[in-house]
Amino acid sequence: MKVTFAKSTPPRRGAYVVGVYAERKLTPAARALDRATRGVVMRALAASRFKGKARQTLQVLAPARSGLGAILLVGLGEAKKVDALVMQEAGGTAYAALSGNGIGSVAVAVDAPEGSKLTAADLAAELAFGFKLRSYRFDKYRTKEKPEDKPALKTAAILCAEPDKARARYGRLERIADGVFFTRDLVSEPPNVLYPETLAEAARTLTKLGVKVEVLGVKEMRKLGMNALLGVGQGSAKESKLVVMEWKGAGAATKTKGKDGKETGPVAFVGKGVTFDTGGISLKPGAGMEEMKWDMGGAGAVIGAMKALAGRKSKAHAVGVVGLVENMPDGNAQRPGDIVKSMSGQTIEIQNTDAEGRLVLADALWYCKTRFKPKLMIDLATLTGAIVVALGHEMAGMYSNNDELASRIFEAGGKVGERVWRMPLGPAYDKMMDSDIADMKNISGRRDAGSTTAAQFLQRFVDKTPWAHLDIAGMAWAGKDMATVPKGGTGYGVRLLDRLVADFYESLSR
Repeated sequence: MKVTFAKSTPPRRGAYVVGVYAERKLTPAARALDRATRGVVMRALAASRFKGKARQTLQVLAPARSGLGAILLVGLGEAKKVDALVMQEAGGTAYAALSGNGIGSVAVAVDAPEGSKLTAADLAAELAFGFKLRSYRFDKYRTKEKPEDKPALKTAAILCAEPDKARARYGRLERIADGVFFTRDLVSEPPNVLYPETLAEAARTLTKLGVKVEVLGVKEMRKLGMNALLGVGQGSAKESKLVVMEWKGAGAATKTKGKDGKETGPVAFVGKGVTFDTGGISLKPGAGMEEMKWDMGGAGAVIGAMKALAGRKSKAHAVGVVGLVENMPDGNAQRPGDIVKSMSGQTIEIQNTDAEGRLVLADALWYCKTRFKPKLMIDLATLTGAIVVALGHEMAGMYSNNDELASRIFEAGGKVGERVWRMPLGPAYDKMMDSDIADMKNISGRRDAGSTTAAQFLQRFVDKTPWAHLDIAGMAWAGKDMATVPKGGTGYGVRLLDRLVADFYESLSR
């Protein structure tokens, strides 16, 4: 999807999109279009149930003399509530409404509501961002798709005051979209194509952007004592990997002073990368197992976030660590009842081999903590079905040992539409993970508090480092189309982490 910006001159061909506020209040562009078409817009509104609510659309037959192929009205909701997210959703909604109608180009008029804190240029860039996000397709394996089944829409001209400013603003957002798309691609790939080695190679491509990338194999991890991670992958023919990515933005200090005056390191993101999860010896049911290709969604989000930060030249020092394994049930696979010694020295009784992601993260978190001494760590993982039961597919579960960090993540997630909800931690939950014969077990053995006990397990591997765990099991994959997210891999977490860094951990104004 090619996006351009131009001054607010109505087009003479293609599709034309204008906004309508709640209660059918026309934007200036919509009023001008109504006058130019001698009342077509208002007559169409009068004959419809369209009220101008956010994400509503109404396609209007364009008069022959206008030269337009289509007119699309997009609801924006209440004018005083129009913000970046509303405009992103409007852009995505417009793309979805027009992409299948055979029109190759569209012009979208953007006006700033009276009293808006954002300029028309800001709003135009956000709308273009939504347009871009919704245009994503993973179609590389469709060899027989007919041309008429493919989206014809290829170009979008965003019309606004000060298009140069909008273009500059969008340039940064487009780099974030690159990170989101990269994550969506990774999550969408089939497991015979994407496995630890190939996912590590995908991460290596970030070196082109200036990211330092290291890949550790089984030999290196065994030497480090990463037996928790290695135990998960020992039943697979695919070698497990640990990928370390480091971005040092221009002007970013590699060490900064914390509130206590002590030096602290980078912001660090850690991702679970189980490229396919059969459950191991504790085999999952066959129905729906094909979906377990996206059990590497946390690692995908970390890699995509690093791409976004490097792509937009973030002035931050950031590290990404992802543990990559395939969980398979062969004769060498880890067994229920095994005890492994993690890199931290703590021992873990394996009671269920399908509780594998926490084992991967245990060693990855400890490695990250001891090597980089980060100012904070955030791990992302499609960790438990329990969080889906609790929160559905509306937001991720967040656990944290630090109130300030939790508050910042909550704020950043709300701004970009990747919401989180803080869940509890506590001694009683932690005690549920104690083992009779080892330092801990990898499941509580009970049906209650499944997501919380998993988080308590992880907390044992972060020591005193400010830390948050995001359980994104309900967010990494979308079962239906949404405004800016087509069905499939969502790229959840990339925008959240990018916004968190931009707002709190770099000297870059938004």
